Amino acid sequence: MKKIILIHGPNLNLLGERAKEHYGDVTLAKLEKIVTEEAEKLGVKIIAFQSNHEGGLIDFLQKNRKKADGIIINPGALAHYSYALHDALLDSQIPSVEVHLSDIGQREKWRRVSVTAPACKKIISGKKIEGYLEALHYLNKTQ
Repeated sequence: MKKIILIHGPNLNLLGERAKEHYGDVTLAKLEKIVTEEAEKLGVKIIAFQSNHEGGLIDFLQKNRKKADGIIINPGALAHYSYALHDALLDSQIPSVEVHLSDIGQREKWRRVSVTAPACKKIISGKKIEGYLEALHYLNKTQ
């Protein structure tokens, strides 16, 4: 069975409560449930993780990279400055897709550039939960 790592960065544990105009009102638990249910239909297992700490995300990625066939990552604000996370994605040597619930191209100037995106095969921004499902289908097809 294929396995895909689903990683959520800082503050995503507060989905459904924070900045609903940007991120919607779906909680992290609900988002993971939707992605997991879609993955099961495709015969894919999801390994989900969230941390507010850059090192926690990197440790999880390094520990699980050999167990997975792909990565869906929403690095949150780390997308805009974490070269360490960028390197961890590259070092994983498995295809990854960066997903953002909001359209980072329409946000504050500092949010418009992702330093982690070049380590990914694809970036999906502004499609809310549909972006995660698109990433799942993309990774399922590329394997």
